[in-house]
Amino acid sequence: MSNVELRHITKQFPTVTALDDVSFSIQDGEFFVLLGPTGAGKTTTLRMIAGLERQTAGSILFDGKFVDELTPADRDIAFVFQQYSLYPTLTVYDNLAFPLRSPLRRVPEQEIKRQVEVAAEKLRITHLLPRKTARLSGGEMQRVAIGRAIVRNPRVFLMDEPLSNLDAKLREALRVELKHLQKTQVSTTLFVTHDQTEALTMADRIGVLDRGRLIQIGTPDDIYDRPATTFVAQLVGSPRINLLEASLTNGTVRVKNSELQLPAPNLPLPADFLLGIRPEDIKPAPDGQFAGEVLLTEPLGVETIVHIRSGQQAVLSLVPGMTALRIGEPVRFNISREKLHCFGTDHQRIAAR
Repeated sequence: MSNVELRHITKQFPTVTALDDVSFSIQDGEFFVLLGPTGAGKTTTLRMIAGLERQTAGSILFDGKFVDELTPADRDIAFVFQQYSLYPTLTVYDNLAFPLRSPLRRVPEQEIKRQVEVAAEKLRITHLLPRKTARLSGGEMQRVAIGRAIVRNPRVFLMDEPLSNLDAKLREALRVELKHLQKTQVSTTLFVTHDQTEALTMADRIGVLDRGRLIQIGTPDDIYDRPATTFVAQLVGSPRINLLEASLTNGTVRVKNSELQLPAPNLPLPADFLLGIRPEDIKPAPDGQFAGEVLLTEPLGVETIVHIRSGQQAVLSLVPGMTALRIGEPVRFNISREKLHCFGTDHQRIAAR
């Protein structure tokens, strides 16, 4: 295990700044997720921690010691790539053993066998050990790639969207297994993804990146319930948060182009701002305070997304299970006032003083 710290990291390429003054730390045994869209700088961050790229400015420390001058081999990290990076002509056993057979390690063959078998058992791939990796499914190959990383117990695990090439069911299963594996091994892990579900379900803490800048760091609850900006609010949550133009008049919040009016929350609100309401906080009810019309329903089995029109505004509501609501019907609904999110016109969260 190892503590990893990035201090004021900037990375400039000829035509773009990939990272702009990024600082954060990962604690021993923590599962830290970097979340952001394509081009946010996630992979560049991993490559600099691994020593595959050199930062333009700033420093990287492991356990309080600078590693900027160390080669990738000397940093003792394990990198799991989005592409599996296996040797197709070798068996699963030899792929797992490969890192241990490095001349730098000089691990006895008997110890290699023990460590390979332990890793294979953890990942439930013992039956695949004699098979060539070219004959494996995508899920099996990703398990082998993860096994090749854990087999030698490195200081830090770096994972670059390792589940993104898998189908939805396999992604869900491996998500659970990877989180369980990380906790049982108590390994320091930096996992990057563009998938908010992976981030929210796996992370101890999440760092949100946008165009090379670190926007917010916090627990999954922090990121979801207290997003620092409208970008973070829209990045997490499915369906996406309702963001509505609103104004404050005589202690009442009025949503523009609608009949929605709410008592103002106890916040220093400007005259004009953006009101954020999560879909699960808009709840259809026969005696609801607000009236609207059903525009569309999206049944998903365990829940249903209901599109509601109020005036000229459309909002999303998320209700459990199936619903009897039909397109064109009138609908009444309530809004959970204690769950409102308010953002200034600069898209920054408005917090209590």
